[in-house]
Amino acid sequence: MSAAPADTSADGGKKDLAALARGGRINFFGFVLRLLARIPFLFIAGQFYGAEALGRFAYALIVVEFSAQIATLGLKRGLAQQLSAAGEEEHTHIAWDGMVVAMLGSLVIMTALFLFPWLMFPNSEVRGLERLLPITVLALAWTEVALAACNYRHNVAATVRSRAIVEPWTISIVAGIWAFISTDDGLIVAYVASMVGALLAALWPFVKDYGLPHHWNPHFGKLWSMARRNLPVAAADATEWASRRLDILVLGLFFSPAIVGIYWAAQQVASLPSKLKTSFDPIMGPVISQNVEAGNMGAVAQQVRQVGFWIIAAQAGVALALGIPAMAVMNLVGEEFGAGYIILAVLLAAEVIAAMAAVSEAALIYLARHRNMLIGFIMLGLEAAIGAGAIIVLRNMGYPVEVQAAGAAIGLAAALGFAAIAKAWLLSGIVNAGVSGWRWPLVWAALATVPPGLMIGRLPDWAQLTIGAPAILLLFGVIVWRWGFGPEDRELFKMKKGETTSPEIPPPGTSGGAPR
Repeated sequence: MSAAPADTSADGGKKDLAALARGGRINFFGFVLRLLARIPFLFIAGQFYGAEALGRFAYALIVVEFSAQIATLGLKRGLAQQLSAAGEEEHTHIAWDGMVVAMLGSLVIMTALFLFPWLMFPNSEVRGLERLLPITVLALAWTEVALAACNYRHNVAATVRSRAIVEPWTISIVAGIWAFISTDDGLIVAYVASMVGALLAALWPFVKDYGLPHHWNPHFGKLWSMARRNLPVAAADATEWASRRLDILVLGLFFSPAIVGIYWAAQQVASLPSKLKTSFDPIMGPVISQNVEAGNMGAVAQQVRQVGFWIIAAQAGVALALGIPAMAVMNLVGEEFGAGYIILAVLLAAEVIAAMAAVSEAALIYLARHRNMLIGFIMLGLEAAIGAGAIIVLRNMGYPVEVQAAGAAIGLAAALGFAAIAKAWLLSGIVNAGVSGWRWPLVWAALATVPPGLMIGRLPDWAQLTIGAPAILLLFGVIVWRWGFGPEDRELFKMKKGETTSPEIPPPGTSGGAPR
């Protein structure tokens, strides 16, 4: 039994937007929690471990996280479509099939990393407990699939608990404790602990939502078919992930681990605004996949356009609040990190540029998988070429190494700009409607923050962070609210009486509903 057609009426469209807004509101609190937890980790890592240890840590994470992306085989986003096309009685078996696929992929990769640990640490010896790092491949893959299944049931609270509470606070606490035991492998141990904790926090709601499978016999032919169908989505996930790591790889060809560590710290701060986009992921995937199944392209365009504006506005505000006092933000990590303020500013701009590509892709993975994948590959090529070229140009012009390192961020920003334009244009042609979330009041709001930003830059670091950053965010928000937001946009801020952590989505047969 397949899902019933979505409601194409105006009332159904309003329900979709209300559902998206509600899910975004709930997960936004998760973003705030994750932000609060990320700050102590960066402080601990910078103060107790230093830039060189951070650079080594960053390289190891690239290998492990890329391995986990491959191991999930696109199920992080492809699972919603498979569940939408199946009857409710099949959901438990499909969800557990996905866990088996992720496990098989993880075991192959984990075996290789356990046998050849130098793949994670190519420029140094493996120390102590660092050999445990491959465990996180399975933990990451299973967490992604379990949370994707929970998201389909609109259990947004599961993602908040796992990703915004357990994971970041565990890595901060363990890194702080282990600093007094050994700074050689403390960051790695803390990372392993946080990934295992996040997995346990995801498995509990997964089992509650889907239960244990009964009369279930995994069929390897069916599992292979599931994996093969999701290869384009897996490639899209891998290119999205790689676009945020390729700059680190390019950087490692030109600079010492200490510079890589400074860049990685800036990247962690800059990636915080991008988490705002993930506030909508748990609910956007099921809503869009349901409308795609029903052939309701007008609703898809409306949802991408609306959520695109919300995300661009939110990311731009946070980027300005962190970017104007960029040196003070980096000094918070440690004195040796302050020189990376230009890197931070460029990376924050790149995240704003990337917003439209990320939202468009939420629909393209269902409507144009292979063309979306091709755009991703071109984007990676541009990022590597422009990043390396910018570093060489800045080096030949005699700039300090911290400024030269910003060349990798310039390459990222340029590639993401190409992807944003290309993916929005492709999706617009498919749905035969505009999908851009861009509005001119965003420009006026950004320009309005420049004069106070110049004054804030003269304040001490503590005042820039505690007074200046909130003031910039407030000024930007007031202008966008007054001149950029319409009635539908304000739906995002309408807290309904009795609202819970599980957004209520219309049942099958209405717009955006997912079969339960």
